[in-house]
Amino acid sequence: MIGQGTWNVEVRGRAADRAVAALGLGIDLGLTHVDTAEMYGDGAAERLVGRVVAARRGDVFLATKVLPQHASFAGTVRACEASLARLGVDRLDLYMIHWPGRHPIADTMAALEHLADTGKVRYLGVSNFDVPELEDAQRALRTHPIAANQVLYHLGDRGMENRLLPYCAREGITVVAYSPFGSGAFPHPASAGGRVLAGIAARRQVTPRQVALAFLTRHPSVVAIPKATTAEHVRENAAAADLRLTAAEIAIIDQAFPCPPDGAALGMI
Repeated sequence: MIGQGTWNVEVRGRAADRAVAALGLGIDLGLTHVDTAEMYGDGAAERLVGRVVAARRGDVFLATKVLPQHASFAGTVRACEASLARLGVDRLDLYMIHWPGRHPIADTMAALEHLADTGKVRYLGVSNFDVPELEDAQRALRTHPIAANQVLYHLGDRGMENRLLPYCAREGITVVAYSPFGSGAFPHPASAGGRVLAGIAARRQVTPRQVALAFLTRHPSVVAIPKATTAEHVRENAAAADLRLTAAEIAIIDQAFPCPPDGAALGMI
């Protein structure tokens, strides 16, 4: 339900060592879905993740992404092989196209299926795809389903709940929420929404961020991949997996952080 992201993770020096330790602790605590991408640090994030999984590959659900400019058939295969080399593994658990691009989606999906058929990828997916793009990708597939769609989802951007989440639930596609704390825009404690989160957190003896994660993952089709680079934050994220909000608490948060009108564009950063 809760994994670990690596976007903007520090990849050099002592900060990188702390990130490696945090990711390892997260795996120990059950945050075994580790997400990265060839774009992050121009491959450096994948190499950092490789340090983490080197001795415990079997404990990790490992996901990475191909850039859309590389997502021709041959380019996708080459990018996957390069990611495998940087990660130091022989198979990915989930491989996604990072966002829709200029290459025909049929070529990209054919490459993902080829990688699955040859054992280099267990599950294939997409990222930042709204319903029309998802439908195009699904029509291009022959033998493998889309397992996941990674999208922006946090309390300040709930637009994917209108059309995308119901569609994915019907199609058996897991929604992977990236930047679940808003990429630096988490509600300020003094704001109206911040006070709502703080009030629930105080009553439940948890933190506002744990309340937010519990709200975002309340739907069975949604998992979240927050980034954490300190042991304190890793433990905080892991403990959120045990928090179940009441219907009344969900209603209060829903009112404080309303969905945008149906038809709003899918958020992306």
